[in-house]
Amino acid sequence: MTKIRQIELLAPAKNADIAIEAIRHGADAVYIGAPTNGARAAAANSIDDIARVTDFAHLYNARVYATVNTVVYEHELRQVERMIRSLYNIGVDAIIAQDLGILRMDIPPIAMHASTQCDTRTPEKARFLEACGFSQIVPARELTIEETADICAAVNIPVEVFVHGALCVSYSGDCYASFAATDRSANRGECAQICRLPYSLYDRNGNTLIADKHLLSLKDLNRSAHLARLLDAGVTSFKIEGRLKDSSYVKNVVAAYRKALDTIIDSHPDAYTRSSSGCPELSFTPALEKSFNRGFTTYFTAGAQPESKIASFDSPKWTGEPIAKVTRIGNGWIDIDTDRPVANGDGLGYFDKEGRFCGFRVNRAEGSRIFPAKNIEVTRGTQLYRNNDKIWEDTLARPTATRTIDIVMTLRATPSCVTLDIEDSDSNTLTVAEPCELSPAKVSQTEKRREILARTGDTIYKATHISDLAGNLFVPASTLTRLRRDALTALDSLRRTRHKYIYRSPMKPDMCQLPGNKHLTYEENIANSLAREVYTAAGATKIDPALECRRSPVENGTRVMTTRYCLRRECGRCLRTPEGSKWVGPLTLKSGNCTFSLDFDCKECRMHLNYCKNRE
Repeated sequence: MTKIRQIELLAPAKNADIAIEAIRHGADAVYIGAPTNGARAAAANSIDDIARVTDFAHLYNARVYATVNTVVYEHELRQVERMIRSLYNIGVDAIIAQDLGILRMDIPPIAMHASTQCDTRTPEKARFLEACGFSQIVPARELTIEETADICAAVNIPVEVFVHGALCVSYSGDCYASFAATDRSANRGECAQICRLPYSLYDRNGNTLIADKHLLSLKDLNRSAHLARLLDAGVTSFKIEGRLKDSSYVKNVVAAYRKALDTIIDSHPDAYTRSSSGCPELSFTPALEKSFNRGFTTYFTAGAQPESKIASFDSPKWTGEPIAKVTRIGNGWIDIDTDRPVANGDGLGYFDKEGRFCGFRVNRAEGSRIFPAKNIEVTRGTQLYRNNDKIWEDTLARPTATRTIDIVMTLRATPSCVTLDIEDSDSNTLTVAEPCELSPAKVSQTEKRREILARTGDTIYKATHISDLAGNLFVPASTLTRLRRDALTALDSLRRTRHKYIYRSPMKPDMCQLPGNKHLTYEENIANSLAREVYTAAGATKIDPALECRRSPVENGTRVMTTRYCLRRECGRCLRTPEGSKWVGPLTLKSGNCTFSLDFDCKECRMHLNYCKNRE
C-alpha cells in the first residue's frame, strides 16, 4: 500500500503579523527571520515575536521554521548557539541553515533544514546533507523537474522546492558579486541586488552590444501550473519566496497556491494529505497576477532550455497588468480605452520614448477619463499598466480569511453537575465539568442551549454538530457560557501540547563523506572552525576560507557568480548557433562601478561572471 504523503505549503513572513496571516490563509508552515544570521538581514524578528507565531501556528498543527542561513563568523559561534537554544525553547520546529558549523554546536535536537544557500544541485550533495543530519533539503531553484526527481529518489527526507517569487540570477550561495562590488555579502544577508541594475554589454573591441538594460534581472518564478508534476517527482514542500513582501502579497499568493494544491490533494486522497489542520475561508478571490511580479517565468522547470524568455530587460520593477491604451490627451487629463474600471488612487505606468518605465498615481477617475496626479508624457496609443489596484489593496488590507477547526460537542447533565465533551477533527477529546444545582425546566431548553454552545466566533473552532443530552434540566446561560469558554481554552492547550515535532537525526559518519573534489574552495563558504571540523571529518584535504573571511580585497578575475541563465542564449547569440559569432568575445558587463567579464561554459550550459576592478 502506498504511504500517504503529507504535503506542505510553506510561506514567507517578514514579521509575526504576516506569519499569522499566512497561516490563516492556508499555509502549512511559515519561515521567519531569526534575531540574527538570517539571509534577509532586514527581516529579523525577536524571540518574543517568533514565540507568538509558534503559539498560533501549533493550534493548527502548522510549523514554524526560523532562518539562520548565513555563514557564521568565528566570533559569532557562541551567540548563534544561544539563539538556537532560545528558538528551540519557544517551540520553533526547525531552523533553516547554510553553515555546517551549526552541526558541531552544543544545541538541542532541533530539526535542521538545508537552505537553498547550501547550493544543492546533485543527488550526491543531497545524500551528504542527509547523512549530516538535515531533516529537509531545499535544492537549487535552477533544477528541472527531472533533476529534482533524482534528488527526491536519492534521499529519505522531505524535499522542498521554490514555486513562486523573485529569482536570484546566480545559484544561491554561490554569488559573491555584491560582496566584491560593494562589500555587502549575500551570504551574510546583505545582498545589494546589483543584478537588478541597468548594464551595458561590450564585446572584445569595446563596442556596445546592448546599452542600459537590466541584463541580469530575471522575471519572477511561477510554477503554479506544474504542481502536479512536482508532486509526481516526489516533492513534499512547496515554498513561496518573499520574506521582504508585505501582508497583501503573502495573503494573495498563499491563498492562490492553497487553492491549487488542495485541488490536487482532494482528487488524490489515497496519495496526499495536508500537513496541517483547518480550512481557510476567504472573502476574496486570489489572483497571482494582482501581486508584485516582474513578469512570470517557469525558469528551468520543464527542461534545460527555458520555454521562453526568462529575463526582464526593461525594468527590474513591477510594471503591472496592461489595462488600457491612451486614446485622447487633454489639459491635465487623458482618455483611455479599457473595460477595466480605474479608481482614484490607482498606480499606473508606461514606458517613455527612451524605454524607461514611468509611474504615476491617478488623482481622479471619471469613467474612461483619468486625471493624473502629475504631468505625464504620453501619446495616443501609449500602453498603460496598473501596478497598484487601490480597490484590490484596500480589500486585502482588511481581514480576508478565517481558518477554523471543526469540533463536535456533547452536553450532559445530572441534578448536581453539567459536563461538555469536545472532539476536534484531529480526534483530540476532552471533557470539562461544572458542578451546579440544576432543577427541571418548565419549557424545552434544547435550541437555546445549542445556540449558546455554538457561539465560538472569537475562537478558531466551528461547532459542526452539538448533541444535547441534558434532558429537561434547566442550565443557566452563564454556566453554559463558562463551560464552553473553559472547554475551548483547554482544547487550545491540548492542541499545542500534542503538536508533533520532528527532531534532528544524528550524523552518520560512515555515510557523511564529501562527494567529488576534496579541495574545498571559497565557494563552499566555510567561515569558522566548527565548519572546518565538519568538512575535515567528511574527507576534505584542503579548505580555503570563505571569501568574506579573507583580509585582502576580492582579486581581479575572481569568479563571483555562476548562473544557468545565459545572456547569449537569452539574446539569440548562443555560441552553438551561427548567430553566436555576431558577438565577439570576451564580453563585458558594466554598470557604474560594477564591471564583470563573462565566461560561457557551453558543455554545461552555464554562464560565469568574473569580477573586474575598475581602474581610476
